[in-house]
Amino acid sequence: QVHVVESGGGLVQAGGSLRLSCAASGIHFSANAMGWYRQAPGRQRELVAAISSGGMTYYSDAVKGRITISRDDAKNTAYLQMNNLKPEDSAVYYCNAGSRYSELVYGEPSGSWGQGTQVTVSS
Repeated sequence: QVHVVESGGGLVQAGGSLRLSCAASGIHFSANAMGWYRQAPGRQRELVAAISSGGMTYYSDAVKGRITISRDDAKNTAYLQMNNLKPEDSAVYYCNAGSRYSELVYGEPSGSWGQGTQVTVSS
């Protein structure tokens, strides 16, 4: 059974930083892509960043240059380093584990979701 747990969310002022973590178990972590999504109230869930098993990365235009996705296969954990945060970054951030990279970037992810972690950026 796949288990995905996000952590690291919180309240931060605009311009601040947060690092989110996503720990996944029950999958061959190093062979799978990882994706970070977010959903704000009244909006659809959107892909923020993705990283392939080989380290290829994707970023949405809204976060490019401010957010970095990384992974530590030895710890079965993916990270999302978020800098220069803006109020519009406020959302619940979800991690997806076990999808193919192409599913994350071009289609619907088939992997497993965590419960999400709230990020709130005050102005």
